[in-house]
Amino acid sequence: MWEQSKAAKRRFAIGAFHNRYFVGHGIDVGGKPDPLGQYAGIFPLMASCRTWDLEDGDAQLMSGVENDYYDFLHASHCLEHMVDVPATLENWIRIVKPGGFLIITVPEEDLYELGNWPSRFNRDHKWTFAIMKEKSWSDKSINILDLLRTFAGQVDVEKIELIRDFYRDAWVAEQVDQTRTPVAECSIEIIIRKR
Repeated sequence: MWEQSKAAKRRFAIGAFHNRYFVGHGIDVGGKPDPLGQYAGIFPLMASCRTWDLEDGDAQLMSGVENDYYDFLHASHCLEHMVDVPATLENWIRIVKPGGFLIITVPEEDLYELGNWPSRFNRDHKWTFAIMKEKSWSDKSINILDLLRTFAGQVDVEKIELIRDFYRDAWVAEQVDQTRTPVAECSIEIIIRKR
């Protein structure tokens, strides 16, 4: 819950979010009910950030959004709900201007799903994610490095980071959804730049 707001608090202390990533006009895919745009005053170079959600259309296709339109794209805990992850990422890259950034956060499978599939915490999750594993317990696992390698000619990887802020290992045995707490993050943050 409110994963974007948790990330915004963490990101506030990182200069690159102020002067590199959240700069210009952006789009927040799957942003409701916690849109990035509510923090436009916190990230002063963010001119605007449109929220795109269910009523705007399929986030996988982004129909009606022009190519090379936005300075940045933000998607917090949205990609795991898409039917076709590579096709989704291809369309998200399509709508960002060359030199623009895509800031994408997905739940990390071991920290969030805790070895359970289908997801016990969100039945709409269609995929699990790991940064890099030889083999996952999930038959729907996507290795981030393998996914990004398919877009090597289109993007440069700026950052891939495991986020486990305020994560409590002692709660794993109890199978607690730690994202329900007001502070815990258990995700992978991906930042890529369109060539």
